[in-house]
Amino acid sequence: MPEIRPYRTADRDQLARICLLTAAAGGDATGVYSDDALMPEVFALPYVEYAPELAFVVADGDRVLGYVIGVADTAAFVEWWKQNWAPGFAARHPSPGEPTGRDPEFTEAQLIEAGTAPERLLIDELAEYPAHLHIDLLPELQGQGFGRRLIDTLRRALAARGVPAVHLGMDAANTGARAFYDRLGFHELPSSRPGSPLLGIATSDAADPGGAATGGGAAVSE
Repeated sequence: MPEIRPYRTADRDQLARICLLTAAAGGDATGVYSDDALMPEVFALPYVEYAPELAFVVADGDRVLGYVIGVADTAAFVEWWKQNWAPGFAARHPSPGEPTGRDPEFTEAQLIEAGTAPERLLIDELAEYPAHLHIDLLPELQGQGFGRRLIDTLRRALAARGVPAVHLGMDAANTGARAFYDRLGFHELPSSRPGSPLLGIATSDAADPGGAATGGGAAVSE
């Protein structure tokens, strides 16, 4: 039976692979860019380097099937990224590679810029929603409640650190993910835009492992 557990360093390569396999609006992004390492190096690996204690995975034995990753203080994470992640990323990816013929809406040049300019993470609502997260599940794991449980696990961990709320950005084309977030109680933030939705939720009403809510809120089911 798959189970949720804290991230381990040995999970790193599997986490990167899951990021790639779910990066195209929830589908497989293999071959979309000239280097398959680009998506994980922007949207997954910096998080487990910076805050491995806020990373949780769904694992079936040694096989990782999904994850949630986050940071408690986005502003501090941005400063760390600029000093510790961006230089190495820029050295590994100095410029876009050869065209793949896939023509993604989010171009490789934009992806490389995202890897070197983390200031994009500094949203207007950061004072109220200082934390942010990413979650990805392989298709075989979806629809079984693990997404809700992963997010609630992270929300409880953030609440224990005194973080009041968490936000996320998403691909507007991923309508299934948007429906999932709506069911969990995420709401649009004022700076959200149709092409780049920005959603937030409090940490205090996350469901406990037994299914009850804490902090007086209502539990949400996937």
